[in-house]
Amino acid sequence: MREGGTNRRDVLRILAGSAALAAGIRPGLAGEARIAHLIAAARGLEPISQRIDFISAAVRGTRYQSYTLIGGPRRPEQFVLRDDAFDCVTFCETVLAAARARDTGTFENALQEIRYRNGFVNWFERNHYFFEWCQHNVENKTCRWLDMDGAADISKTVNSQKGLSKRRFAMRVIPRAVFIANAGQLATGDIIGFVSRRADLDYFHCGFVVVTRDRALLLRHAAESRHRVLDEPMDRFVAHYRVRYVTLLRPQELATA
Repeated sequence: MREGGTNRRDVLRILAGSAALAAGIRPGLAGEARIAHLIAAARGLEPISQRIDFISAAVRGTRYQSYTLIGGPRRPEQFVLRDDAFDCVTFCETVLAAARARDTGTFENALQEIRYRNGFVNWFERNHYFFEWCQHNVENKTCRWLDMDGAADISKTVNSQKGLSKRRFAMRVIPRAVFIANAGQLATGDIIGFVSRRADLDYFHCGFVVVTRDRALLLRHAAESRHRVLDEPMDRFVAHYRVRYVTLLRPQELATA
């Protein structure tokens, strides 16, 4: 049984990829090795929520690092593939792409589709705002919205990303009380975005929902404050950051031809 975590043999295989990092191999090569092991080890797990749980659990402890992507309004965009460090978004999209992939080739294609609108590697097509990340990944059928009775509609005008024009988003959000009261609707692998209190920013953080065997609710995320990927109680995170609204997505299986 591998429900809710990795077994010993899989952990040893995954650690072999991490050892390459310690040996000084450049992140791209070591990351590809570990991702390949994870994809192969998770391939037989169904549904996609189990693969997300397996892969995301295997990379707990990976260090937090912001600004790992390369490109800008006047700088050519480079497609970055690494798993030696994550921010909250690159953690979610890397795990999600690996859970949808059959091998490293399909992983790279999946990651491009998730990170960029229409999969086109260009700084202006990158999903800079998490609202657009969600919207585009629903449009391409990678995820679907998860709604709850009591959800609300809000609007935000954002301009926190230098190089982009001001944008106005009409957002469907779930109030904190509604989210907590309907925790039974959540499943491991759901993606959660935490709406920012700032007027010029849509979301301040994101991660995966984990539902334990005793129905406790955890947040699995790349945390800047904790410097790594970890699990922590969802209620503690929500209370500490005075969360008012969240958005939820449920990842979908890759359509078969």
